[in-house]
Amino acid sequence: MRLLLIRHGQTPSNVDQLLDTAVPGPGLTALGEEQAAALPAALADEDIEAIYVSTLTRTQLTAAPLAKARGLEPIVRDGIRELTAGDLEMLPGDTEQGQLYMKTVFAWAAGDLELRMPGGESGAEALGRYDAVVAEAAGSGARTVALVSHGAAIRMWTAARAVNVDVPFAAAHPLANTGVVILEGSPADGWKALTWAGAVVTPAGESGPAGQVVRGDAP
Repeated sequence: MRLLLIRHGQTPSNVDQLLDTAVPGPGLTALGEEQAAALPAALADEDIEAIYVSTLTRTQLTAAPLAKARGLEPIVRDGIRELTAGDLEMLPGDTEQGQLYMKTVFAWAAGDLELRMPGGESGAEALGRYDAVVAEAAGSGARTVALVSHGAAIRMWTAARAVNVDVPFAAAHPLANTGVVILEGSPADGWKALTWAGAVVTPAGESGPAGQVVRGDAP
């Protein structure tokens, strides 16, 4: 299956760099609406057969133009919502406390699944709920599926599940609003990332763009 992981369009909390993960969350800014409107053309070459969105308003608004263009009804699933910030909710992501959010997220991707976000979910819980939606999509029989989700969740899941994306790469490459990660594979056979925000992904361990700095993007 071809899997397109699409980050939602810009929100007011993105502009203010706030860790905003609660349901239903904010809508889109004017720029976010423009980004959503541009998705049908940007993905014109993709034969999308199903579109999944999270329970947060911003993913549903982002997916609406694409769904309309393809004649599809988005499937709402809580499992692909943003990684819960817990006690860090609405803190600025660029502060010392706020940076704990992404450090925890990448610790999960590296395998520390028992670690819990302060006042929030564990890595096992977060990865498990995302896996469940991906498995549902893979089991649907659709050959190409779009999941409109969230920046931290997409980066965590891809780093944990794609054989050619490691934590340093995901940490060094924040995903812009409506950025897309394209993968191929299945839950049984594993996943390989083909492109990250339009750039071909270099296999983990080979020369290419990577880095150790943990950077955040507001959910």
